Amino acid sequence: MDKQDILLSKKMISSYKERLENEIINRSNKLRIPQKLSQEIIDNNSEINELKIILKNLEKSSTSSAEG
Repeated sequence: MDKQDILLSKKMISSYKERLENEIINRSNKLRIPQKLSQEIIDNNSEINELKIILKNLEKSSTSSAEG
């Protein structure tokens, strides 16, 4: 994977993660769920957590490919 691919992947995954978080916030607001609880839902969401891990791995890849 070259640097361009990594940057594009990071951008797309970050965008998707933000959309998921915003969807949770919007639905929580409609249901009048307290902000603290909606933040807990985001923090404990397995898909969002998996995306964070993938982003960290891509960050490592982009750093190592920049060095190499």
